Amino acid sequence: MSTLETENAAGRWLSTGEQRAWRVHLSTHKLLMHRLDRELDAFGLSLNDYEILVNLSESPGHRMRMSDLADATIQSRSRLSHQISRMESAGLVARESCASDRRGTFAVLTAHGWETIKKVAPFHVAGVREHFIDLLSEEQLQFLERAYLPVVDHLKKLR
Repeated sequence: MSTLETENAAGRWLSTGEQRAWRVHLSTHKLLMHRLDRELDAFGLSLNDYEILVNLSESPGHRMRMSDLADATIQSRSRLSHQISRMESAGLVARESCASDRRGTFAVLTAHGWETIKKVAPFHVAGVREHFIDLLSEEQLQFLERAYLPVVDHLKKLR
């Protein structure tokens, strides 16, 4: 029996404070992602599209193996493939085969994709500032980073 199953069987429920913290985290995440996604919609992009464009724009040669891109964006290979197909249709990315591995495929940022990310990024960053960063003090931002790092580290080990 896993630790989670053991604790649930024993009825280890969240305290009132834990419940409030968990729910405010969920609400913050959902509302912020929804707002940022809606703002990107004005450019014909989703938050998932934007994340892919950012990853490709920051990669050497503006390309990534599809498997690495799926890992970086925490998507299944299948879901990413469908996403890339939609983005290919919009001219934002292209697929290229991998010379060293016949089964491997690269997602590559096109010139149109590069121009799009350069145009959209300032607006997206402004939204992140307006709806998150500028609402918190430097001390609060540092606290959030310290608070979330152990959670991120733990979850990365489980992948």
